[in-house]
Amino acid sequence: MSVVSKEVQNLSEITDVTGELTKISKIPANPKNKAKRLFQRAAMIIFGAALMAVGLEIFLVPNGVIDGGVTGISIMASKITGYPLGIFLTLLNLPFLVIGYKQIGKTFALSTLFGIIVMSIGTALLHNVSALTPGEPLLGAIFGGVILGVGVGLVIRSGGSLDGTEIVAILVSEKTPFSVGEIVLFVNIFILGSAGFVFGWPNALYSMIAYYIAMKMIDITIEGLDQSKSVWIISEKYRDIGDALTDRLGRGVTYLEGEGGFTGESKKVIFVVITRLEEAKLKNIVEDWDPHAFVAIGNIHDVKGGRFKKKGIH
Repeated sequence: MSVVSKEVQNLSEITDVTGELTKISKIPANPKNKAKRLFQRAAMIIFGAALMAVGLEIFLVPNGVIDGGVTGISIMASKITGYPLGIFLTLLNLPFLVIGYKQIGKTFALSTLFGIIVMSIGTALLHNVSALTPGEPLLGAIFGGVILGVGVGLVIRSGGSLDGTEIVAILVSEKTPFSVGEIVLFVNIFILGSAGFVFGWPNALYSMIAYYIAMKMIDITIEGLDQSKSVWIISEKYRDIGDALTDRLGRGVTYLEGEGGFTGESKKVIFVVITRLEEAKLKNIVEDWDPHAFVAIGNIHDVKGGRFKKKGIH
C-alpha cells in the first residue's frame, strides 16, 4: 500500500469515527430528565420569588425599608406615585432582561422574566396583608433581609435573577477599571442613600442593614453553610500532617511535588478539600505538628467527582 493510499484510508477512518461521534452528540437528552429538571427549576424559582415578595410586602415596605438595585428604585417609585409595586418591578426590569438575553443567554432571560412575574404577582397578592412587624423598622430590616436573601439565592441557584443591576454592572466593568462588585456596591449605596429623601434618614440606615443581611443570606443560600475550601500545606512533616488530617478530619489528602522558587529545593505540598466548619480544626492539627508550616486556604465554589466524602474518624 502506498503512503498516499494509506493516508487516504486513515482519513476515511477518522471521518467515519467523527461521523459516529457527531451522530452520538446529536442524540437528544432523555425527555423525562429534561422535563424533571425544568419542573424543579420552575418550582425553585416560584418558591424563591414568593419568598422575596413576602420579604418585601410583609417586612420591608410597610416599615419604609428598601432593598438595593432595581427593587429599591421600584419601592421608592411606588411610594412617590402610589402605583402598585409590582408594576415598577416588571417595567424597570424589562430593559435589563433584553440586555441579559443578548449578553448571557435565553435560559437566563426566561428564568429571570418568570421569576420577576411571579414576584410581581406575589407583591400584588400580599399588598393588603398586615405586616408582621408594624412600626418596627429594625425587626423588619432583619427578618425581611433574611427572607429576601434566601429567596434571591434560590432563584440564582436556579439560573435566574430578580434584579437587573448585576447585568449592567457586568457591561460597565468591561469598559472601566472597576470590578462588578465595586460597581454594584456604588450603585446600591446611591440607591439606599436616596431612600433618605423618600422615607427619612433613619429608614435609609435600616435599609443598609437589610441590604447587608440579604447579601449574606444570598451567599449562604448559594454556597451553603458547609462551603468547601481548598487547602495547600507545605511542611517538612507533611506525612505526619497528612495522616493526622485523614485520622482526625476523615479527609483524604493528595501529596504534590513542588520546588522552592528561591531555594530551588524540592518540597512536598499537601492538598486537601474541607468544609468551612472544619477549617479551625485543620489549623489546630497543622499547628500541633508544625507551628511554622505554610498554609494557604481558598474558597471553592463547587466540588464534584473524586471521593469528597468523609472517612470514619477517631
